Amino acid sequence: MSTTPPNSLLPYDAWAGRALRAVAVDALEHVAREGLPGEHHFYLSFRTDHPGTRMPAHLKAKYPREMTIVLQHRFWDLTVDRAQRHFSVGLSFGGVPATLVVPFAALTAFQDPHAQFGLRFDPEFEGEEDAAGLPEAAPPAGEAAPAPASPPAASAQPQVVSLDAFRRKRD
Repeated sequence: MSTTPPNSLLPYDAWAGRALRAVAVDALEHVAREGLPGEHHFYLSFRTDHPGTRMPAHLKAKYPREMTIVLQHRFWDLTVDRAQRHFSVGLSFGGVPATLVVPFAALTAFQDPHAQFGLRFDPEFEGEEDAAGLPEAAPPAGEAAPAPASPPAASAQPQVVSLDAFRRKRD
């Protein structure tokens, strides 16, 4: 499903989405290598029903379509694999440790409330252009975080960039 204007023979929406998703992947890679600096922390929303998303059955039952996780104080083994086009991370849910594997294409939002920065994405499904154009990754290391269903409200609203702002409006 593409929303590229019909008069365009170039997939600008797919290119812009891939470029924005690469920002989130770059941030995850940095944190995997260096850890989270200062007060930075990430909210990552993703489609749990996306092919390639792996998570324990009890979490899948609780979040059958979408889930938001927080990478802040308690997370571990954050790994970004550009060749496989996914990241994995260990988190604790109600005191029970779990490893999640999330394809880049399943991401629907990335936020760093400390920086007041956020991005929203349309998930990419089979047959659509995916994040394969992202360059190779560097190996990682991590820390630990809980996972609320949605990010708490902050006094300063993060800047969210949506592709809708760049799409041509149809009459």
